[in-house]
Amino acid sequence: MSLGASTFIWVSPFQTADFNLLAKVKQIGYDILEVAVEQTDLIDWVQLKEQAQEQNLKITISGAFGPDRDISSDQAAFRENGKRYITDCIKIAAQMDSPIFTGPVYSAVGKTRYVTPEQKKQERAWCVANLKEVGQIAADYNVVVGVEPLNRFETDMINTAEQALALVQEVNHPNIKISLDTFHSNIEEKNIPATIRAIGKDWLCHVQGNESDRGTPGTGHLDWVDIKEALYEINYEGAVVIETFGAPSKELAKAACIWRPLANSPDELATEGWQFLKQLFKEVPVTSY
Repeated sequence: MSLGASTFIWVSPFQTADFNLLAKVKQIGYDILEVAVEQTDLIDWVQLKEQAQEQNLKITISGAFGPDRDISSDQAAFRENGKRYITDCIKIAAQMDSPIFTGPVYSAVGKTRYVTPEQKKQERAWCVANLKEVGQIAADYNVVVGVEPLNRFETDMINTAEQALALVQEVNHPNIKISLDTFHSNIEEKNIPATIRAIGKDWLCHVQGNESDRGTPGTGHLDWVDIKEALYEINYEGAVVIETFGAPSKELAKAACIWRPLANSPDELATEGWQFLKQLFKEVPVTSY
């Protein structure tokens, strides 16, 4: 199993000045650096690819979705900007040899309201129409877009894998699949291994393996052994990436409800998280820290 670490663990937004992270991530033992693209022009993508190749690191790409990148917004300009941002990230993913672009592509993070059935239906229609276009763009660049369910405190649109499945099946494009974050699943799903089996290999394109409190994997109450067994059972071939937030921006902290440190330090979280997941997927006895 390929293991990765998100740039969000250390910094927000990630930019060229932060490329020292590549050596750190490689030294810890990770196979992948997952780059969270908050602003596309903050990163020298040619240089990043060169440095990743020098470190023998793979790159995966994830997104950050504020109100002006919302493809289900009632503001046409926001919908168009969201589609443009997703398209830019797909092109970046292709440039960086990332097989996926993942995130809550359907809406803005932190958009939580009670809306009428009519409004919900309209927002979904906008979302589906835009994802159909996105799917074709993704196919042109040989990238899969992973639709990530978020917990109820971060979105009112897609909270469960069942909802995500219904959405991607309505979109009905082979390049639109599901990305699962075990932190969100811990809040919204009754049984995470059963959820993994329900999604199955055909629909699951990416996993963010995060602890129940978004802290260091192995220190909370998730049933990691059963999660691993479910991934093996469906013959999952993607990556498992730790995505948590060591130094979130004010906007990100508010959207993701991050109010306290999640570990003693980002380096400790990344190192101990890697040690735990490496043990887990090497099928040796696992001990929590």
